[in-house]
Amino acid sequence: MPLQMHQLQKLDDYRWLVPRGTKPGMLTDALIYTDEQLLQDLLKDLSLEQAINVAMLPGIVGRSLAMPDIHQGYGFPIGGVAATDPAEGGVVSPGGVGFDINCGVRLLASTLTLDEVRPKIKELINQLFRDIPSGAGRGGNIRLSYQDLDELLEDGAAWMVAHGYGEPEDLTHCEESGTIDGADPTAVSDRAKKRGLPQVGTLGSGNHFLEVQYVERIFEPQIAQSLGLYENEVVVLVHSGSRGLGHQVCTDSLRDMDTGMRRYGIDLPDRQLACVPVHSKEGQEYLAAMRASANFAWANRQGITHFTRGAFKRIFGEKEELRVVYDVCHNIAKLERHTVGGREMEVMVHRKGATRAFPPGRPEVPDVYKLVGQPVLIPGSMGTSSYVLVGSEGAMRETFGTTCHGAGRVMSRTAAKKSSFAQNAKQRLEDRGIFVRAETRDGISEEIPEAYKDVDAVINVVHNAGLSKRVARLKPVGVIKG
Repeated sequence: MPLQMHQLQKLDDYRWLVPRGTKPGMLTDALIYTDEQLLQDLLKDLSLEQAINVAMLPGIVGRSLAMPDIHQGYGFPIGGVAATDPAEGGVVSPGGVGFDINCGVRLLASTLTLDEVRPKIKELINQLFRDIPSGAGRGGNIRLSYQDLDELLEDGAAWMVAHGYGEPEDLTHCEESGTIDGADPTAVSDRAKKRGLPQVGTLGSGNHFLEVQYVERIFEPQIAQSLGLYENEVVVLVHSGSRGLGHQVCTDSLRDMDTGMRRYGIDLPDRQLACVPVHSKEGQEYLAAMRASANFAWANRQGITHFTRGAFKRIFGEKEELRVVYDVCHNIAKLERHTVGGREMEVMVHRKGATRAFPPGRPEVPDVYKLVGQPVLIPGSMGTSSYVLVGSEGAMRETFGTTCHGAGRVMSRTAAKKSSFAQNAKQRLEDRGIFVRAETRDGISEEIPEAYKDVDAVINVVHNAGLSKRVARLKPVGVIKG
């Protein structure tokens, strides 16, 4: 049964607390970042109940956290954040990462303006659609051997750059430089590898996309300048992840952890929260495979970047260069150092449908952005705004350096397809000057803007709550959907 309004304590306009004693078994509070209007949607599904269940994870430190784009997911809510202490039996949970491991977003900046691109947008989108395979199960144009794949799983985007699919500076503009340490290809099952082998450089399906956008508004001119963004500049936002490989890794791990929980005496109210101690054999195997999947996702977005660059050159000439502004992941678990209760400690931070948002000065932030903070890329729904933010100290104090990841669904894919908004979605977008290509009609109807929350409202919450700072708003002119 969904949580009731009276069970929430309003702390301020953007923070709502579910106290630890609300449900037996909670080890900590659950803190929801939202406003009154967005909260009404949260009360319609089980996302807040899931945030409460996360507060029962063994070894959890701090609070169970939920971002304003929260919606019901597998185990954890999408938009959920939690940290555990490995030294005190803290667990790792695949449900706290999700099936699409390192689903993430990459922003590319062009040297072109909207006036230069608008007349050729259909030609550009058609070229991108030909060059970048999209859709469920679709294979790509990059042929790998199993040995190649093992090397890619270990080296991530760096493998792609070494083999001609990018430039070294691309890597310095990625979270973890596009390669997370501790990946072990031998921890990835043969079935997962078989699914991923043909899929490097492909978009996939569902809410994955490539959008040609322009910078519609700058909120922080000095920060935008540091990111190389200016009004009417044409940019590209790529949203994709680890495809079938990451999905299979999650599936395999959930099966193993379901039996592992009994071995370690872990009892939780939801089987989807299957978890094991971080330092257990099963925990280490999952983390090794998850990191390999994360590297696959960075390599995948690097491949998409390569083909996007080629399409731009075909349409606008060889001199056109696309620069990687930044690349962030939305679904991952990481060992990080944070201050909890006045003590600095190493914790396992789960971010599921949530974005790292580190402030200026953190060693993890690329040198070029050290003075402004880590870029944060927040895609909207098809046809609405996307945002560029930067991390802030408020996030480090409250959310283990985390902010939201998107608009967040309010309508299931089935409901979206059946809604009246789906009937003429493509035409309505084109009437607004947004040219759309998709592999199937469902690729558009499932992802209509009405299926998502108001991204402007979501950004307003994280900005005003001090979790991240609004820098620029982007608007689409062309979209490719899976």
